[in-house]
Amino acid sequence: MAGSEQPPTAAAGGGPDGGSLSGGGDAFGDRSLSQGLSVLVGLGLCVTMLGLGCAVELGQLGQQLRRPVGLLLALLGQFVAMPLLAFLLALIFALDEVAAVAVLLCGCCPGGNLSNLMSVLVDGDMNLSIIMTASSTLLALFLMPLCLWIYSRHWINTAVVQLLPLGAVSLTLGSTLLPIGLGVLIRYRHPRAADLLVKISLWSLLVTLVILFILTGTMLGPDLLAHIPASVYAIAVLMPLAGYALGYGLATVFKMPPHCRRTVSLETGCQNVQLCTAILKLTFPPELIGGMYMFPLLYALFQSAEAGLFVLVYKMYGRDSYKQDTLGEEEETDISYKKLKEEEVADTSYGTVTTEEHNSIEMEPTQTAL
Repeated sequence: MAGSEQPPTAAAGGGPDGGSLSGGGDAFGDRSLSQGLSVLVGLGLCVTMLGLGCAVELGQLGQQLRRPVGLLLALLGQFVAMPLLAFLLALIFALDEVAAVAVLLCGCCPGGNLSNLMSVLVDGDMNLSIIMTASSTLLALFLMPLCLWIYSRHWINTAVVQLLPLGAVSLTLGSTLLPIGLGVLIRYRHPRAADLLVKISLWSLLVTLVILFILTGTMLGPDLLAHIPASVYAIAVLMPLAGYALGYGLATVFKMPPHCRRTVSLETGCQNVQLCTAILKLTFPPELIGGMYMFPLLYALFQSAEAGLFVLVYKMYGRDSYKQDTLGEEEETDISYKKLKEEEVADTSYGTVTTEEHNSIEMEPTQTAL
């Protein structure tokens, strides 16, 4: 077919100066290596989604449905702000179609589990973090293909975009619903096992990314740096940083408290790079995967580093103010509790008990102050 002959030609047209990510495709064309990576990426994604489901409680979902602030923030952050940001960066840095599709895919992905871990380290709202991650993952089933279709119009006449498998993207997203549902069921019936699986999923995220970095570097070898232009590195640095800033601004517009602002910031900037990698690996021809495969890995590297700096700055400068706020809330709670107890004693003192010398007890009625 003519369409199947176009991707290598389109991919070969770019170079380091033209913003192409197409280099290294021959290495990824190796059948055994390609299959091994597919299995690794698929298993890693399943474990991650299982851990996400284990972190969700049905009671929390019911509360969020009654007051869906987390759902709205996930919608605006992951499927309005981040796709638009990815599109604008691709235009500003004049990326070719291969690199642009990789950037758009990463920008249109839902939130990742890294944000849940980072939210703990910055004393964020864990319920909000988990609900935003789960909500964006479910919304991605419909909104991610829509965003890709909208923002890829600029490159519609290129072979890569014409082969953009929106149906396969939806199928990959749909396949994540099974481990998420299984995780929710485990949380409902076996909470302790769910807690263990959440920890395992977080560690598997880190281990999978390290293995992918090693395998990718081994397969591409010394040509790796030569086929990744400076513009792609710049976008990998700027995109998560801008996402954190957009998330914080979005939470400020909603007049959320500081700990919730930090949570929304991390949720917006942290993308599900495992899902992005799985879509690139499982839905595109091997001839193209060599270059496109690298951007989510670079994004994962820089989003983790920048989130780590976020945590470090908070630990150094923001932790004391958080403790003061927490102590103030506890003092107010104690005062209210004491007042409540005093009122209860006043309302329920219908009589007093007195003891005389001969061990006799008699009741002296008293009037209750109304």
